[in-house]
Amino acid sequence: MARTPARHFLQIPGPTNVPDRVLRAIDNPTIDHRGPEFERLAHELFAGLKSIFKSTDPAVIFPASGSGAWEAALVNTLSPGDRVQMTGTGQFAALWSRIAGRLGIGVELMPGDWHHGADPAEVEVRLAADRRGKIKAVCIVHNETSTGVASRIAEVRKAIDRAKHPAFLMVDTISSLGRWSAAMTNGASM
Repeated sequence: MARTPARHFLQIPGPTNVPDRVLRAIDNPTIDHRGPEFERLAHELFAGLKSIFKSTDPAVIFPASGSGAWEAALVNTLSPGDRVQMTGTGQFAALWSRIAGRLGIGVELMPGDWHHGADPAEVEVRLAADRRGKIKAVCIVHNETSTGVASRIAEVRKAIDRAKHPAFLMVDTISSLGRWSAAMTNGASM
């Protein structure tokens, strides 16, 4: 197989390209996870997580794949028989929905065309119609890597509030948390 002399640049919605500075860091020798250098690094990372989450409380790192994070979020906040509202924005939303179903959680899927993010107005209409509060959570993939579609999370939150519904908002930010956090810090609306 012939090698291209330049660095390959992937131009699809996902996976995300790895910045050169990260590639250079990966090229360094592994540090001892029980040594002082790792301890310093861990303290720095945990402090940074507080900033990202805008919290003074300690952050917890959960080592898992994205699907492991979905499962952990669902089983630690909901029970079998609970209902969630999800929007079909792409493959990752579909996978999260399937995991919820396998856990015995009822999924009310708002069909999507995979070209647009979650519709805040539709979220509001559906929650307003749920007068008994059977929907326990609204689950949305913020940045749908498979399609490149992003949902407007701040607007979805406002829609839930306008509906005066007790459902909580669960957001998959697996591929967008750092970017989203930086945008929120700079006053942007995503």
